[in-house]
Amino acid sequence: MSDRVEPGTGEPDLWESIALLQTWLDENRRHDGQEGLLLRILKLSEEVGEVAQAVIGATGQNPRKGTTHTWDDVQAELCDVIITALVALRTLTPEAREVFTARLAAVRERSLASPQGR
Repeated sequence: MSDRVEPGTGEPDLWESIALLQTWLDENRRHDGQEGLLLRILKLSEEVGEVAQAVIGATGQNPRKGTTHTWDDVQAELCDVIITALVALRTLTPEAREVFTARLAAVRERSLASPQGR
């Protein structure tokens, strides 16, 4: 793996890390083609479910189990959702950075331009 870091941060480069994770997953997948792509995208549902489980555990909502998670667990699970989504996006297109940046700009402009966004 590369030791490339984001300039000035000492942290791994986000998009290089996503590319490395995608390559690793591709090299170790059991299903190719459209089936593999669909399974990679469905992985998001699993990760979102883990966020829900962590929130329920952090709030003690299940009386049988009590408090089983922390808010740090919720944060980690949310990060897993983001990573999984970015890997899925990069699986769809090698231009994932550009697609994401354009979409973020559009959502930002749309949201901040609305009366509620100000």
